[in-house]
Amino acid sequence: MQAMAESLTARATELTTLRKPFVRATVVRAQRPTSAHAGDTALILSNGEMDGFVGGNCVEASVREYSLKALSAQEPLLLRVVPGEPSHRSEEGAVEVSNPCLSGGAIEIFLEPHIPAPRVLVVGTTPVAQALASLGAGIGLQMELTDGQAADPRPDDAALIVASHGREEEGALEVALRAGVPYVALVASEVRGTAVLASLDVDDAQRARVFSPAGLNLGARTPGEIALSILAQLIAERAKGRHAVRADSEPATAIDPVCGMTVAAVEATLHLDHGGTTVYFCSRGCYESFRKDPERYAGTR
Repeated sequence: MQAMAESLTARATELTTLRKPFVRATVVRAQRPTSAHAGDTALILSNGEMDGFVGGNCVEASVREYSLKALSAQEPLLLRVVPGEPSHRSEEGAVEVSNPCLSGGAIEIFLEPHIPAPRVLVVGTTPVAQALASLGAGIGLQMELTDGQAADPRPDDAALIVASHGREEEGALEVALRAGVPYVALVASEVRGTAVLASLDVDDAQRARVFSPAGLNLGARTPGEIALSILAQLIAERAKGRHAVRADSEPATAIDPVCGMTVAAVEATLHLDHGGTTVYFCSRGCYESFRKDPERYAGTR
């Protein structure tokens, strides 16, 4: 037990270092004859892979499904799994799932998503750049100061902000736009910003994505105030993006044709190919039942 806990702690530290999202699932209450016990823990990755133990296959199927939903929503969730015909009942912060494959008992599992801090690249070492690094860290952003040549923006970055006062601006902006960084900004006057944008080797749609002058119009004057206006604008744009993504990013699910349970349609879920279609299952029992007599369940998929 102690060795498992230490292994999971080390794995969680590794995932955090690698900036990989995961869910920590912890059993908070278990009723016999459930095989798990309070305190049992597992880590669920964004591809559905699971390390640790929080119950048998039937429970794991629901933990995997709702862990992926918790990652998508970036909000914790209390999951309760009970015996019964397939159904689910949701309320704020919690969901109860009934599973006909459970032999008895009930289990409650807290699903806590761990999302890497959004990375923000700041090009420059100017007072505004320094203020951005300081203020951004205070609101949970991973701020990285760099120069234009060394900047390595990635699609999963939150932002690239150029605050270098004319040094190596164009290249950094072009790379960020081509990488699809959602928020790209240039700290410059309106006149100079217009000239810089006109010189970029990108199409008009990409050029129009650059916020210049960077930041909300708050009447900012000092480096700290300018940095604050930029971060406020970034937060507002990220909120818009989260709303749009959540509306269209529900994790894929499938119905187990044997028991009718909803499961996550990912490689880590027990599955097989039948008639050119991938069929997913909540447990080994359902998998074997289908494998032995697939035609019996063909009309239930």
